[in-house]
Amino acid sequence: MNPLELLPIPLLEWYEDHKRDLPWREDVTPYRVWVSEIMLQQTRVAAVLGYFTRFMQALPTVGDLATVSEDELLKLWQGLGYYSRARNLQKAAKQIVFDLEGTFPEDYAGLRGLSGIGDYTAAAIASIAFGQPYPAVDGNLLRVVARLTADFEDITTTSMKKKVTQALTEVIPAKVPGAFNQAMMDLGATVCLPNGAPLCHLCPLSDFCLANQQGLQAMLPVRASKKARRIEERDVFLMFSQDRVALRQRSEGGLLAKLWEYPNELSDKEEPTLPYDLQGDAPRFVGVGRHIFSHVEWHLRLYALRVQDEALPQGWVWATREELSQRYAIPNAFSSCSGIWEDDF
Repeated sequence: MNPLELLPIPLLEWYEDHKRDLPWREDVTPYRVWVSEIMLQQTRVAAVLGYFTRFMQALPTVGDLATVSEDELLKLWQGLGYYSRARNLQKAAKQIVFDLEGTFPEDYAGLRGLSGIGDYTAAAIASIAFGQPYPAVDGNLLRVVARLTADFEDITTTSMKKKVTQALTEVIPAKVPGAFNQAMMDLGATVCLPNGAPLCHLCPLSDFCLANQQGLQAMLPVRASKKARRIEERDVFLMFSQDRVALRQRSEGGLLAKLWEYPNELSDKEEPTLPYDLQGDAPRFVGVGRHIFSHVEWHLRLYALRVQDEALPQGWVWATREELSQRYAIPNAFSSCSGIWEDDF
């Protein structure tokens, strides 16, 4: 028998006893499910918990999200990364409020038409918030199914995703599709772990899992190797004046679009001089940092100095400690700079 046909009952029984206590599961609404799913994209659950609670306190309705300023929105999102997710959230909120007269789409096709909502997120909202039988197929589900069926097809391919989606569509329980999807999410996150280390002795599917029966857990799932990330060496300049630090806003397109940053440049000298038209002390080396993006890795050298000029280039601002904390969204790429201030050197 196909292992997927045996999947629903033991999975749902296990979920009833082992489901994770998560804030977006306490009061299930389309808005809360949507925001949680967007936050969880490429982000660990543990990292999202606090952000979700603060976000809901600040923006409890889709109308609040549609009308909040972008600066406030990005500040709420600061540290989660992939800031385009936040911007797309607001674009979709405006679609709902202004184009759909405040009515949240209740069907998969309508959800799929909102900015930033792809197949997985539309299926998750449709199943969890509206009880519609769409499997929410992400990396967790692909890994579970690949092991359960001993499928060696590359899980990063479109054909594998389509195959798994079709197979799960045939077995997802029509009465509890949201519970099924969340059970699969939890199983993949807590038991059928990645990197060849599943906890098969705790798995409710182990009796009919082909990978477990054949000892293939460490070989599955198959995933194409990623291209090596490009390394960039960058010098970051922490420029202080009167207990304020200089920030500049990044351009509208590309990496970290429109976020605030400490001025920085690609490294081209052993001991850099200030590359901007500002008068000040010689830059003093104060530390290093490192940040990994999906396609590039930044190696940072941090330099601090006091500058004499009050006038800054266009697009720059002076920021106090309080403004750094409450107003300006500084991406995690510069977290190594956060503890350095003028009176420290």
